[in-house]
Amino acid sequence: MADLDNIKETKKFSPDNPQNAQGFHVKGCSNYGWGMKTRLSNIFNPKSGRTLMLAFDHGYFLGPTSGLERIDLTIPPLAPYIDVFMGTRGALTACIEPGLLNGKAVALRCSSGSSILNDDLSHELVSVDINEAARLNASCMAVQVFIGSDGQKQSIENISKLIDTGNAAGIPTMGVVAVGKTMERTTKYFQLATRMIAEFGAQIVKCYYCDDFETVTAGCPVPIVIAGGKKLPEKDALDMCYNSLQRGAAGIDMGRNIFQSEAPVAMVRAVRSIVHDGITSDQAYEMYQDIRK
Repeated sequence: MADLDNIKETKKFSPDNPQNAQGFHVKGCSNYGWGMKTRLSNIFNPKSGRTLMLAFDHGYFLGPTSGLERIDLTIPPLAPYIDVFMGTRGALTACIEPGLLNGKAVALRCSSGSSILNDDLSHELVSVDINEAARLNASCMAVQVFIGSDGQKQSIENISKLIDTGNAAGIPTMGVVAVGKTMERTTKYFQLATRMIAEFGAQIVKCYYCDDFETVTAGCPVPIVIAGGKKLPEKDALDMCYNSLQRGAAGIDMGRNIFQSEAPVAMVRAVRSIVHDGITSDQAYEMYQDIRK
């Protein structure tokens, strides 16, 4: 075991020397089999190497939050512009017609167990098994991971279970770095949490953008997708998207900053152009303003 007293401060991330993709467009995943790579290619565009996910799984612990009072009305108009639907099995099967997918991927929320009525949200369990994920044609399984919380051990057991069963079935696992009211949101914390999740064996990691984000992405050997987080002014949200991609993120998983926008379709189109067309956040904001007129 490592000697905790002699661990030195990490500095040698070399963000200007990217990890070798070894012939496959998804970072760190060249050694997986055909089925796993097929699903990863559904998530990450082979041309851009990036993804735009639309997260609408908030109701599993928040209930009918603003903008998601009616999933059946909010999400379908956004479908043409995204790569991945990220939701719970209940929301997907009840509100998303299969024809809307049209080749798009599904990131299936597979953990649950807490709600806003609890002071500690970290005690979750695996609520969807591998057979259900396969029946729903999930391209990946998403699970919350609470590093440094009271429920850390349980969430590590949860993600380990999904990774084991997912590897056997050729379905990737996305570990979602959780941040609670009392949990850190520092660069050092995200360096730790993303690296741990990758070393558990997750094929994708989702976390928040932070200062020195290039050290977080460089230190994580699999792709990082950033979480949109709380609602920001549209220009700020577009800046966050652009900056995170410039600093090594492989995609955006945005919810509230799209469906709570004053013009959700204009916003999702602007974000998509940053992700796949490489435009700047200034150009994307001009695009947003033009479309919403």
